[in-house]
Amino acid sequence: MILLALLYALYSVIVHKPLQRVLEERRNKTEGAVEKSRADIAAAEARTVEYEQKLREARAAVFRAQEAKRQAALQARTNAVNEARSKAQAQVQAAKKDIENDRAAAQDGLQAEVAALAQEIMRRVLQPAGAGR
Repeated sequence: MILLALLYALYSVIVHKPLQRVLEERRNKTEGAVEKSRADIAAAEARTVEYEQKLREARAAVFRAQEAKRQAALQARTNAVNEARSKAQAQVQAAKKDIENDRAAAQDGLQAEVAALAQEIMRRVLQPAGAGR
């Protein structure tokens, strides 16, 4: 029985305690690695969230820039159309004025011609019959 107790004591000191210590170290290292992995995963998820936020912000900035360019192009088009309308309206007004001036000049010319023709008709009608030959 003493031998058994001595064998148990030697087993405990030489084999069991060092084996328990090694197993405990392995367990600690494994749990540490698992914890480190969890921390790395959490950090990666945080970076992913940050990346996605920056990506959303960049897309929004691109959209705003495109919208600003579209608005500028639309404004330029509107300005060009308005300018063309103004020029066309000015040309129409100038053409109407020219037509009115031409009409007035033609009417004045016709009035003068009517007066001359009336004089000529009266002279011929009132002239004695044999005097004109």
